[in-house]
Amino acid sequence: MRFTKPAWVIHDVANARGDQTKAKRATIYSVHVHPDGSRIATGGLDAKIRIWSTKPILDSASETSNRPPKLLCTLTMHTGPVLTVRWAHSGRWLASGSDDAIVMIWDLDPRGRGRVWGSDEVNYEGWKPLKRLPGHESDVTDVAWSPGDRYLASVGLDSRVIIWCGFTLECLHRLDQHQGFVKGVCWDPVGEFLATQSDDRSVKIWRTSDWSLEAEVKKPFEDSPGSTFFRRLSWSPDGAHITASNATNNKGFVFIAAVITRNSWTSEISLVGHENTVEVASYNPHIFLRDPSKPVATSNICSVVALGADDRSVSVWQTKSARPLIVAREVFDRQIMDLSWSWDGFSLYAVSSDGTLAAFHFDPEELAGLAPHSVQEQYLTKFGYVPPPLPEGFSHIAAPNGRAQITPPPSPGRNQSVTLPTLAPNMNGPADGERVNVLVAKRSHKKRNNVMMSANDIPQQPPSPSRGHPPLSAPPMAGPSRTSSSSLASAFDAPAPRSSYFAPPEQPMAMDRSEWGMDTDDVRIDALDNVMASPLGLKGKRKASEMDEPRPSARTLGGDRPAREGEPHARQLDRDSRVSTWKTDLAKLPVPRLLTYLSTEVEGTADTFDAVNSDNDAPTEVMGISRKQTMWLDYLPSLALLVQATPFYCAVAMLDGSVNVYTHTGRRLMPTMALGDPAAFMDGYRHALMVITTTGMVYSWDVKNGKAFFPPVSVNAAVRPGQNIVAASVRHNGVPVLNTSEGTAYAHDPALSTWVKVSERWWSEGSNVWSGRQRSNTQAAVRGPMAAIESSISVLDESAAVKQRPQWWDSALTLGHLETRLLSTKLLDSPQEHKQALLQYAKRIADEGFRGKADELAKELFGPIYWRPGRGDTTWTPTVLGMAKRDLLKEVLSIFARSRTLTKLGMDYQDLLKKSTTED
Repeated sequence: MRFTKPAWVIHDVANARGDQTKAKRATIYSVHVHPDGSRIATGGLDAKIRIWSTKPILDSASETSNRPPKLLCTLTMHTGPVLTVRWAHSGRWLASGSDDAIVMIWDLDPRGRGRVWGSDEVNYEGWKPLKRLPGHESDVTDVAWSPGDRYLASVGLDSRVIIWCGFTLECLHRLDQHQGFVKGVCWDPVGEFLATQSDDRSVKIWRTSDWSLEAEVKKPFEDSPGSTFFRRLSWSPDGAHITASNATNNKGFVFIAAVITRNSWTSEISLVGHENTVEVASYNPHIFLRDPSKPVATSNICSVVALGADDRSVSVWQTKSARPLIVAREVFDRQIMDLSWSWDGFSLYAVSSDGTLAAFHFDPEELAGLAPHSVQEQYLTKFGYVPPPLPEGFSHIAAPNGRAQITPPPSPGRNQSVTLPTLAPNMNGPADGERVNVLVAKRSHKKRNNVMMSANDIPQQPPSPSRGHPPLSAPPMAGPSRTSSSSLASAFDAPAPRSSYFAPPEQPMAMDRSEWGMDTDDVRIDALDNVMASPLGLKGKRKASEMDEPRPSARTLGGDRPAREGEPHARQLDRDSRVSTWKTDLAKLPVPRLLTYLSTEVEGTADTFDAVNSDNDAPTEVMGISRKQTMWLDYLPSLALLVQATPFYCAVAMLDGSVNVYTHTGRRLMPTMALGDPAAFMDGYRHALMVITTTGMVYSWDVKNGKAFFPPVSVNAAVRPGQNIVAASVRHNGVPVLNTSEGTAYAHDPALSTWVKVSERWWSEGSNVWSGRQRSNTQAAVRGPMAAIESSISVLDESAAVKQRPQWWDSALTLGHLETRLLSTKLLDSPQEHKQALLQYAKRIADEGFRGKADELAKELFGPIYWRPGRGDTTWTPTVLGMAKRDLLKEVLSIFARSRTLTKLGMDYQDLLKKSTTED
C-alpha cells in the first residue's frame, strides 16, 4: 500500500480573497470519487465544493508538471458549509447537501470555464447548478444515489428522509419516522431497500416498493454517544450486510462498527479496535472471492470495508478475516469525516475536520480476489428484484428521428444503452498520455473553429452559467503514488509539497486541445443531443413525445434569425482605444473586462439575456433568448460591460456609463440612464436594480415604479483605503449590501443617510450565536439574507478561542451581536430572521437575568397602554416588518415567564397584555 497526503487539497476562507499567504484550513466534511476515477469532489466549511484531479494525487510526475491541473473547478452556490457531495453512478450529475438546508444538483457547463470571480483561481471546467431541491428544514447531512440513479435520497437534522426522482428531480416521498437527527443514508445495491441512521440510536430499513418500514435495528446503538457529527453507514456490494457506524459494546465502553445481516436485520458481528467513536463506514464497490479458483457463490464471496473514527485513524477490513488488513493510526490531527473508494477498488480517499485529505493506494496483491463488476451484477440477479418502471416519457433509447427522449437528462446506469464519448488520442502530448479528461458534449455535427484561450482571456466576472450538457464518464486514470513505504509512520513525518492553486497566466486553458488532448469534434453523444431543450428550467414540464414539436417563432426583432451554432466563446477586447469617454483619473474600482459575449439566465426559467460585443465596427447587440430562439434584440451605441436579469426585467450596463432596462419582450422600461462612469458592479433582485460605478457611486432603482430608492451615495465611508469590495448585492427594498475584504458587510440605510455595519468578523471572536460557531440543528432555523451574509464572512480562527478574554466577553459580544441582528434584519426587510433574532435575544437576556433590558424590550413591543387598534394614534407603530408587535410580545413573555430570573416580570406583562386584549 502507498500513502499520500497532498497539502494543496485545501478549503480555506482566505483563498477566496486571493490571499494564499494567510490561508487557513477549513474542515472538509465530505469526499467522493467520480466513477471514472479521474476526479474527486470535496465539500467544506467554506461553503464551497471543489473538484480535484486524482492523477496529481497519485502520481508525483503529474503533480510536478501540473498536468492535468490539480484544482479543476470551484462551486460556490451554497450559503452554508457543504456537508456531503455524491456523484451519480453515471458520472453525469453531482449532488450536494449543505448547512443551508438545500440539496443541489450540479451539471456540466461547457461555458463555465474561466477565472473564479473574486479570486485568482481558474476553473478549467465548469459546473452549474442544474436544480435546487428545497424540502429540508435544517442541515442536509447526507445524500445517496440509488442503483441506476433511479432515486436520490437525502437526510438531515430535521429528522426527515426525502426521496427524489433521479430523472425529474421531483420530491416523491417524505419519511418522518425518525425521532432524532438523521446523519447517514445508503442504498441496497439490489435496489430493494434503503437504510438510514439517526441520533435516535436506530438504523431503519425502508422498502423501496412502497416506502414503508421494513425493520428497525436498535440493539448495537443503545449506548452509543449522541455527539458525533455523522453516522455514515454503508451497504456491502453483495447486498448481504450493512456496516453501521457509532455502535458500542459492553454498555458503551467499547467502540465498534455494527454489521447488520440482510433479511434477519440482526447484528451478531462487530468490528472492534478503534479507540473512539466510528464516524463513517465505506465498502469497496467490488465483491471479492475467498478462493478465485472456485465459482461465484455466496459461500465464496467476501467484502472489503473501510472505517474512519474520531481516534484519527482509518482501518480496512476484509470480511473473511477477524483482523483488519491495515490500521493507519493518527493519519490526521482530528477526526475522520468521510471515506470514498475509487470505482476500480484500489484507491481509498479520506478527509478530516483538520482540513486535509489522504489517499491510500493498494496493490492488486494486497486486495486479492477482486472480481470485476460484471460478476457482481450477475450475482445480484439471484435476489430476483425487479426495479420500478421509469417515469412516463423518459427513455435512454434514441427515437427513430435520432433525437434522444430525455427530459431532463437522466442518470443512466453503467449497463444501460447510452452512447458514451470516446477519448481522442493525445495530440502533441507527452509519451505517457497525460491529459485532462475534459467533459465536453457536442451539440452539432458541423465543424467548429477551436478558439485558443490563455489565462489572460479569462473574465474576472464570467458569464452566468447557461444550459449545458451532463458530464460523462471517461476511462479511469491510474498512476503510482508519490509516497511509497511499508511503514505509514515514515509517510506521516514528511509533509507533501505545497503547490499553487491555479495555472500561471502563460499556461493554456483546457480548451487548447493540442495541450490537453480532448478533440471535441470527435465526441458524438447521441443521448445528449437534446439536452438544451430540457424543460427542467422552463415553465411546466413536457413529455418526451412533445420534444419533437417545433416551436413557432414570434414576429419580433430577431425572431426569424437562426440560433447560434454551438457555444459562443467569450474573448477579451482591447479596451485601450475605447475608454476615452470616461475619466480614468477618478476611477477607484476596477472596470470589468470587455468580453465579446455576455450572458445571464433569467431566474426560474431556461431563458437567457445575452450581449454580443464585436471586435470590429459592428454595433453591440443585446437579445432575449428562449429555447435557443432569439425572441427580441436591440442595438447599443456603446460596448456592453455587465448584464443582469430577474423575473421582471433585463438590464445592461455599457462602457460609456449608460444603463438600459428592458422587459422580457424587449420593451424599454426606463429611459437610458447616464451615470457618467462605467459600472464596476451590477445586481438585481425582483424589482430592484443596483449599480456601483468605478468611481464608487451607488445607484439603486425601483424598476417597477421607475424611481430611485435614494439619491446616489458614495462607498467611501464603507471602503477604506487598501480594502476592496469582494461582493455587492441588493435587497428587494433597494438596500445595497457590500462585502469588503476586511470581513465586514455594510448596507446603506436611507433613513439614516449613511452606511451601517450589518455584520462583521468581530462578532465571531466571542458571540455564541455566530453562524460559524453554531450549527442550525433545530427546525426553527431560518435561512435568509442575514444568514447568507454571515456565512460569506465566516472564518476559522482557532487561536481566538484560547486567547485570554475579560470576564463578560462572551455575554457582551453575544448581546451586541443579537442587537445588531435585530436592527440589520429590519433594514434588510427579513421578517423571519428578525423574529428569530428577537426570540434568541429574549432568551439570552432571560438566561443572564438582565431585568432592565427585558423591561425595556417589553415596553417597546407593548407600546402605550392606552393604544387600541383603529383609534388613529400615530405616535406608535404597532407592527414591525408586517408582524404585530404585541403578537411578538406574547412569545417573548413566554420565554421570560419560563426563566428562573424574569418569571415575575414576564407574568406581570402577560396579565397587562391580557387586560388590554379583553378591553378591545
